[in-house]
Order: sequence, then C-alpha cells, then structure tokens
Amino acid sequence: MRELILYCSGQLADDLTDALIEAGALSASVEDADLDTPDEKPQFGEPGSDATPQGWDRSRLLVLLPDGLDPHQLVEQVQAEFGISIGDWDVREVPDQDWVRLTQSQFGPIEVSDRILIVPTWHSADVDPMDERVKIELDPGLAFGTGSHPTTHLCLRWLSDCLPDGVSVLDYGCGSGILAIAARLVGARDVWAIDIDEQAVDATRLNASANAVVLQAGLPKDLPSGEFDVVVANILSNPLKVLAPMLSKRVRPGGHLVLSGILERQAEEVARFYEPWIPMQVWQAQDGWVCLVGERPEEAV
Repeated sequence: MRELILYCSGQLADDLTDALIEAGALSASVEDADLDTPDEKPQFGEPGSDATPQGWDRSRLLVLLPDGLDPHQLVEQVQAEFGISIGDWDVREVPDQDWVRLTQSQFGPIEVSDRILIVPTWHSADVDPMDERVKIELDPGLAFGTGSHPTTHLCLRWLSDCLPDGVSVLDYGCGSGILAIAARLVGARDVWAIDIDEQAVDATRLNASANAVVLQAGLPKDLPSGEFDVVVANILSNPLKVLAPMLSKRVRPGGHLVLSGILERQAEEVARFYEPWIPMQVWQAQDGWVCLVGERPEEAV
C-alpha cells in the first residue's frame, strides 16, 4: 500500500481532501507542515492569541492510495479540478496492517474485582477455565459500557462487593447492559434494564444472550410499576438530578440506590437533589469520578 504526500495552503486543505477521496483515495488526513519547527502554528490559537480558522499556513496531506491507483493521474485530476499547481509531491510505501487484529490487541481482559472479569470476545479462549470469577463477554467500543471507564468500573465494583443474593435490580440508562448482566451473574434474581435509546435496548438484549443471561430490557414505557431492592443508574449528573424523584421512588424502603457518572466536584450537588427521599454518600472515587450510594429509609409506622 502507498501513501501520497503533498502540500497546500490551509485554506485549500479541506476541499483537497474531499476531492482526493472522491477521486479514489482511501483516506486523507491533514497536519501542520511546519510541525516541530519554529514556524509551527496552533490551528485554534493559544490562550490570549487569535484563532486561525483558515487552518495552518502550510498543510501536509497524507493520502492513502489503494493498489492500482496511479498517483500521477490522481494529482493531475485534482490540479485540473481546482486550476492550481500542487508543486512537489511524493509517494512512500506503507506496511499493510491487519487493522482489526491491531485494534483488538489493545484490549485485554478487565479485572473489575476479585469476583468479576470482563473478557473481550476474542480473548474468551485465553481465559483459564479454572478461573472461578464471573466472566462477562463484551466487546470494547461501547464507551461507558465496557467496564474500562471509571464510572462503569465503580458501579460494577459495588455490585460485586455489596449486592445481596436474590434481590431485584433496575439498571436505568443501561447502555450496553453490562451492569444489568453483571447484577444477574452475581446473584440478582430479577433484573430490568431500561434505556431511552432503542439501540441500547437491542444491544443489551444481544449482550445478555451472548452471556446466557435472562433479564428484561426495554424502553421507559415498558417498565412496570413497582419498587426494586437495588436501583443503579450510571448516566451523567444533569439527567440524574432530573430523575431524582422517579429513581428514588423506584427503590423499596430499605433498598439501595447506586449512582455514577458524577464528577467529584458534582457529588454534593447531586446528593442534594436526592435528600428528600434518600440520603446519598460517596461510596468510592476513581480518577475524578464518584459513585454515590444511599439506602431508602424504612417507612415510618
């Protein structure tokens, strides 16, 4: 595989990359031609300086070519289209890569606790069959839903360390379904996974099936009335504040509410929204994020 390297002004860079791809290039990226020199220029400006929305003074375009595409013909076509002379350009060989395998190699099993191990599907055969930890098979690429993000990790750790056997669990804002799946695997008897995004609901059902887990997944309108022993929500602080009345009332008296997606500096503010129903405290923190946990008081007799 070959890569075409050419130079242009910042004002032309976007149009040229579009034209090159339309003409058959596989991809095109733009970088500062003066990078790491005294003439290097920040594209968006440094504090106290003006931004440069027109791009760098000199841009370098790195254009990946498919086999069989003549770079001379490509350059001539683009020059004719824009009525410009590109000037010097060069072609270099780049090694072929198995990009799927290369990406997969960056993701290994994630040890959540002494009890839970998250295993990318391509590593499932590598896990010691004598390892007695709960294993959740889930592919990376789901952002907050793989266990690698601190907020998900905190919730998984609480489920691993604190979830009683045989309880009912509501995972609100389930995303990939990882928390609902984990809850079921560590001993919950009845689990509901709810999300406002239909694609998240579909992903949860697929991931549950892949892990041989039985749970109920649906949209908010599908959630039946009633309370749960544990409600967990790993969303973000603003929706958590809006949902405070609803989530709190979904916890049975004596049950637990587990919240994450909250920065440390937001913890007190989020907790105040839940004060009328459940006193919330920081359970653990990780990398600037916190997990809030509270127990709903028993009803007064």
